[in-house]
Amino acid sequence: MKNWILFGVTAIAVFLLAMLAYTIIDRKAEARFAYQPKVEIEGIEPRDSVWGLNYPRQYQSYMQTADTTFKSMYNTSGFADILDEQSELVVLWAGYGFGKDYNQPRGHVYAVADIMKTLRTGAPLEEGEGPMPSTCWTCKSPDVPRLMSEIGVTEFYSKQFSDLGSQVINPIGCADCHDPNTMNLTVTRPALIEAYEAMGKSINDASHQEMRSLVCAQCHVEYYFDKKKPGAEGANYLTFPWKEGMDVESVEAYYDKTDFADWVHPISKTRMLKAQHPDYELFTQGVHAKRGVSCADCHMPYKSEGGQKFTDHHIGSPLENVENSCFVCHREKVSDLVNDVYERQRKVKEGTSQLQTLIAKAHIEAGKAWELGATEEQMKEIQKGIRHAQWRWDYSVASHGAAFHAPLETSRIVTSATRIIMEARIELMQLLNSLGHSGDVEMPDLDSKEALQEYTGIDIEKERYNKERFLNEIVPKWMKEGKEREAKMNVKEVGSK
Repeated sequence: MKNWILFGVTAIAVFLLAMLAYTIIDRKAEARFAYQPKVEIEGIEPRDSVWGLNYPRQYQSYMQTADTTFKSMYNTSGFADILDEQSELVVLWAGYGFGKDYNQPRGHVYAVADIMKTLRTGAPLEEGEGPMPSTCWTCKSPDVPRLMSEIGVTEFYSKQFSDLGSQVINPIGCADCHDPNTMNLTVTRPALIEAYEAMGKSINDASHQEMRSLVCAQCHVEYYFDKKKPGAEGANYLTFPWKEGMDVESVEAYYDKTDFADWVHPISKTRMLKAQHPDYELFTQGVHAKRGVSCADCHMPYKSEGGQKFTDHHIGSPLENVENSCFVCHREKVSDLVNDVYERQRKVKEGTSQLQTLIAKAHIEAGKAWELGATEEQMKEIQKGIRHAQWRWDYSVASHGAAFHAPLETSRIVTSATRIIMEARIELMQLLNSLGHSGDVEMPDLDSKEALQEYTGIDIEKERYNKERFLNEIVPKWMKEGKEREAKMNVKEVGSK
């Protein structure tokens, strides 16, 4: 009896080992033939669907960025009107495009569609019409490095947004980050290379792990349009203000030294700065960056299908994929990790919410001071305080992940901005008293987006009407012309002559 039991156990063990060996061999064979190239990708190929013929898993996962169902405590991958939620921002951005329209960013697959739809880019109904330059396309499409290669970098920055509408039809994709011959990560936007050179560094010295963040830093950064760049005067030349450093004070000092302003506020008459999205700069100030973690480690974690391990190109919040993103290093429960993130966000949000209200009131109080006859000399330091406070506030909130990437640094920035704006408002109160005004300055309804847009001079119905015309009359023509051009681009199969 014992012999029969031993025989049975041995037979089962042999069977299981055989199955394991078969599975291993099968998975190795699958991995070996997983990425047999089907087509030749030459030059800057802007169509992700072509890359997808060679790299189907990566392409299929990238297409999942079209999913807009994820929502966390404060952020979402779907539509959310930030001005409706935080209406006082209309006052902060009065006279600037963000006062018209500001929504939560969606996935990369929507990059081209969303920049066309936003009211900030206006409604160019003719080629060459403004108000935005072609530089606004820079981070939206792999058609951009293609165009830069074809017509030149300065020439690209010298055109209008509407000049290139039929040329930029593919959203952010493979060619933005990968060399088609080696599939190595590569930087395709000259602004990052030039920023490194300005700091006395070379992008070519970056390690592979560093590149897993730098390809993101091509776009997820603070930038401005330099119209005075030597050799490119007049062009809206995309530039990263990193020469003196990437922290908020260094960039602030850079802008003050060059006397740069994104726009002049129509109420406070202050020369203002608009932070874009300094995600990379703040990320470098946090603990994850200091421990060698890259953007891709959390936002594009590895995954396996069959016997193939690959980078998940479903780029999004790590909170949507905690097991793959966080569990590589952490061992807490999912709920504990998520609550830790929310706690940090909640504390920073509390500070930024109070701060933006203080800044909005300062703009309106400054407007009252001008109305009562304040002089430029009397307003000089007050305007400097408004400029610096709003810059620091914006630096903290424009980077949507700041409260997690670098919570201590972000809190420090918010605290410094709060001190600056409170000092500016004290000076304003003293000035208003000297000009004969006592008591509080009357405020508009800071809880109504519509009321504040009217207060700041925005004809929102006209803006929407013109945008609808643009989307219905011009954009379809751009897309048709672009698709017709791409239909003439040959795709050569591997091995074909």
